[in-house]
Amino acid sequence: MKVLILSTSPRKGSLTLRFSRYLKNEILNSGIAESVHIQDFEDFDLPTIGRSKINTENPSTFQKSLLDSWNEAQVIIFCCPEYNWTTNGEVLIMTEQLSSKSFSYLFDNKVFAFAGTSSGRGGRLPALETAKVISKIISFQNQFSIVSPKILEVHEIAQNLNENSLSKGNTVFESGVQDFARYTLKVAARWVIAEKFA
Repeated sequence: MKVLILSTSPRKGSLTLRFSRYLKNEILNSGIAESVHIQDFEDFDLPTIGRSKINTENPSTFQKSLLDSWNEAQVIIFCCPEYNWTTNGEVLIMTEQLSSKSFSYLFDNKVFAFAGTSSGRGGRLPALETAKVISKIISFQNQFSIVSPKILEVHEIAQNLNENSLSKGNTVFESGVQDFARYTLKVAARWVIAEKFA
């Protein structure tokens, strides 16, 4: 099973990326996932809404990495920072760009899961809002994927993880992430057809 983690903050060395690295280790420690790739959004360069479309014949380095890793993965986990009580603009631009028929294959036979990240006590809204948009794209494209019902609110990242993405010892934080990772992988094991695990 291949897992893609989308660390959607464009900030260099963001707290969202710090958490994504911690989540990656949790998933790998489960022994279920074959591989876990993190797509960092530091080099995000998708055209803004209404400006232009992704040039699939000549994508940028970031665009090619995003499209290829998404296509190869069976599980896609969005890690979205909460900015001003909503999700970040990069997520909205990406979902707009990828909602066309030419990218419908990205929403077929996948499991999508969502974590909202925050330096404080936020995280719920970006997870819920992004899940709603992805669910609508799956429906609109008439594809067969599932949105995992368990979201994760990731609070106070700097207080819980050091700069190397290692836990500072908050057992409630650790068990919450572990539960989210295991639940997501269990949903994937039940949903994704066996042939795509290879």
